Amino acid sequence: MFISSIGNSFVWPLTTIYMHDQLHESLTMSGIVLLFYSGANVVGSYISGLLFDRHNPHWLLFGGTVVATVVIAILIFFNGWPIYAILLTAIGFFNGWIITLINSYATKISQDGRYVFSMLYFASNLGMVIGTTIVGPLYQYAGGSVAPLFSITAAFYLVLAAIAFSCFGDVAQPTTTKQHQQQTGTALAIPQANLWICWTFFISLCVIWTMYEQWSSNLSVFMTEQGISMTKYSLLWTINGVLVVVSQLVLSWLSRWYNNPYMLVYIGTLTIGLSFVLLLAAKSYGWYILAMVVLTIGEATVIPTMPAIVNSLSPVAVKGKYQGILNAYSSLGKAIGPLFGGLVIGAASYHFLFIVCAVAIFAVEAMILLVVLLKRPQTKTY
Repeated sequence: MFISSIGNSFVWPLTTIYMHDQLHESLTMSGIVLLFYSGANVVGSYISGLLFDRHNPHWLLFGGTVVATVVIAILIFFNGWPIYAILLTAIGFFNGWIITLINSYATKISQDGRYVFSMLYFASNLGMVIGTTIVGPLYQYAGGSVAPLFSITAAFYLVLAAIAFSCFGDVAQPTTTKQHQQQTGTALAIPQANLWICWTFFISLCVIWTMYEQWSSNLSVFMTEQGISMTKYSLLWTINGVLVVVSQLVLSWLSRWYNNPYMLVYIGTLTIGLSFVLLLAAKSYGWYILAMVVLTIGEATVIPTMPAIVNSLSPVAVKGKYQGILNAYSSLGKAIGPLFGGLVIGAASYHFLFIVCAVAIFAVEAMILLVVLLKRPQTKTY
């Protein structure tokens, strides 16, 4: 997850700014490209989650990583319009494929689920800290060329392929058709309360990521238009990654005395909404730093906690499936986000977009509170 995150951080922060400044495409077109990127991510996540429960995950992970490496290598030489958009979509598919398989492997670890997913999240953000610290200055030094960045990304994915081949064992053996039918029958017996909470989390993650994507796409253009450099924008993500590391240490320490994962979901969702309220008041770079700190507190509490709760509510035979659905809905939010933001900005303004984001996340908070309050007493854990 750490290696994958470094590779991804050389791609997603620059897509909007590269298309806007170098390929001379509109924010709406950038949003459409990211829509296809994350839409392919949705498909890759869902398919790999299903296949994890039925086939050999070792070769699924290795094969997906090899193909992703080849696609990224092609982008080193062909990154104009429209080949950039086409190959970026292919990368989106295999990124969803890889991350879902890693998360599905994590469900097989006989340890506290929240700790496991928190460590995955920690590793992902540590990779992002390193990647985003480098990517802004490198992009400026390369004069707006993405070829050097894709060269570095391809190298990281080669390492990832080597890790997938040598370090991942066959923890989930393929099942026969009869066994899978039996497991599916068992899966259908999941208590309705479990399904209510799982699907509430899936929908909530979709909305949260739709709004969160404004930070990683349209906000870069908004800040540069205000005279804030791309390097300073990248620094926000470095701050984000460092704070995630610190937050995970604090949360691990607090969990010794207080362990209520649902409370982390409540606090995290509320705090993410508050970050957009702060963006409305932003007058200088210091305000963006403050808003990022608040966003990160929310992100570090809610994003790794929801997969852990879904894991605990999912039967063993279909844990990969439900992690796949969760990643698919997260990717759907990431797909919708840039286009949604571009359309709102085009029709109104950045400030109106921030209001919409805050209201939507506060509505999600209310929905989660209501469903968990009504359904949690009837849930069964696995």
